[in-house]
Amino acid sequence: MNDEHQKKLTDYLAAFMEELVGNGVDEVVISPGSRSTPLALLFAHHPGVKTYINVDERSAAFFALGIAKAKKKPVAILCSSGTAGANYYPAVIEARYAKVPLIVLTADRPHELREVGAPQAIDQIDLYGKHVKWSIDMALPESIPSMLQYARSSAVRGVALSTGYPEGPVHYNFPFREPLIPDLQKVEFSSGTPGKRVLQGERQLSPDFKHELQETLVNTQRGLIVCGPGLSEEAVPSIVRFAEEYALPIVADPLSFVRSGNHSKEHIIDCYDTFLRIDELKESLQPDLIIRFGAMPVSKALMLFLKGLPDIPAWVVSKGEEWQDPTARGTDFIQCGENLFCQSLMEQSGQRNMDWLEEWKRVNKETKDLLVKGHQSWDEGMAVHQLIQHLPEGSTLFSSNSMPIRDLDTYFFTNDRSLRIFANRGANGIDGVVSTALGMSTVSQPMYLLIGDLAFFHDLNGLLTARKYQLDVTIVVMNNNGGGIFSYLPQAGDQTHFEDLFGTPMDLEFAHAAKLYGAHYFHVGTQEEFIPALQEAEHSKGIKIIEVVTNREENVANHRKLWNFVSREMTKNLKGENLDSSSE
Repeated sequence: MNDEHQKKLTDYLAAFMEELVGNGVDEVVISPGSRSTPLALLFAHHPGVKTYINVDERSAAFFALGIAKAKKKPVAILCSSGTAGANYYPAVIEARYAKVPLIVLTADRPHELREVGAPQAIDQIDLYGKHVKWSIDMALPESIPSMLQYARSSAVRGVALSTGYPEGPVHYNFPFREPLIPDLQKVEFSSGTPGKRVLQGERQLSPDFKHELQETLVNTQRGLIVCGPGLSEEAVPSIVRFAEEYALPIVADPLSFVRSGNHSKEHIIDCYDTFLRIDELKESLQPDLIIRFGAMPVSKALMLFLKGLPDIPAWVVSKGEEWQDPTARGTDFIQCGENLFCQSLMEQSGQRNMDWLEEWKRVNKETKDLLVKGHQSWDEGMAVHQLIQHLPEGSTLFSSNSMPIRDLDTYFFTNDRSLRIFANRGANGIDGVVSTALGMSTVSQPMYLLIGDLAFFHDLNGLLTARKYQLDVTIVVMNNNGGGIFSYLPQAGDQTHFEDLFGTPMDLEFAHAAKLYGAHYFHVGTQEEFIPALQEAEHSKGIKIIEVVTNREENVANHRKLWNFVSREMTKNLKGENLDSSSE
């Protein structure tokens, strides 16, 4: 081996890696390959780096995304050249839209082997397009004094961009010439203190804007706070106190961290997805000011309610320059930290419209009582309700998209327990859900995954990593033999093609998957079998798969029957109140 080449390669990558680790990147998920050998060996050699090996690049990227979501810090992923990096794409997209910091490292052929028919060589320049915050085709190592500083600067720049709000993925493309083996005997890493770093501050309101917003708040009688996914957990107590100061109801998405915890729940509305389907109610609940923190909530009923409001001030509060306004009804985009926003506007108080707050609370309580009273049939909704009730204290529940997150929206009621709900709501896809939850399980315990049969099948490969690293997770699979959410859409009316194109039944029994990956398996066909399965899983270690077999058609009918029951009873109550008022 050429000693000079090996020294240049080793020093260059060691300098890059030292700055990554010094700036907080201490976990990497590696998918094996030849061209990525130099980085893989150095990561494995670094005493401050924890490595995971995952042979499936798509699963590996979502696994890293899960770790990053749980730790709130960047995680690196490393793969070889060619299509390996293309398999990262779904997770990179999710990281971009969910604001999760990822350091994407792809190895590449050197420039002279590009576009000449060399094996495993594709065009990797700007591979992820606009879905990364920054992309760089790194220089090859050379014997010039500035090269090590270039490597260090590139590393810290990428970490800073990845963690700067809104957080997201960055991409380093590393071309390497053979030979690919660094000299591990001659590399020494420091104690982890970075040579370079970026110190990031937080935006706050100017005195003029503070005065203007405060004046609007004081004169507002019917304000409404909306808390969506991606909200900073640390900001929740400030938002709750802000709501108390101005007597504002808080419409809280299940992913907002607002529905559970040790903060006050007096102002929190959790059944809006049900009662905002009732036209007779919506007029009396129209606000004259909207204040939104986080992304738009999951609920379609809430989305339609907000879109249907007359032109009113709508404030979208965000720490950075992202534009989260799918209804196009935002009027003021306030770039300020959520904590600072709430704290800076709590210095002035005035007369509050308590009747407005009490009306929202009354409607919410009546709806909740009717949901519990009216849901008597065993189905997916009942299973989700019971799952939430039986989660151990301190649990993290990761939800798949489609029906699982919507059932959580309906049945995850406010509580004082320490429960945290997560989902991949950046791009709202069903790919990589298992791997993301498993990544989170390396940090958050006890860990539960709520998932449908299609999404589970889509990412079964992720279970290999769970077996390899003996991860502990309970997976509740709602198996309705197909895509349950499509049964609620207009496509369901086409009986000729619906099953083939949308229902897509797979007729799979996941007991076979459990056996393949060495998981504990529980088959649940009735309500009486579900709670014992949860209890046994709670006291077992490793992968636990609870397959809840349901009927897709019955599930749809039960959901619609429940919504109709609540709507009918709430409308009767509303008419009764109107009659009482007129008689007075």
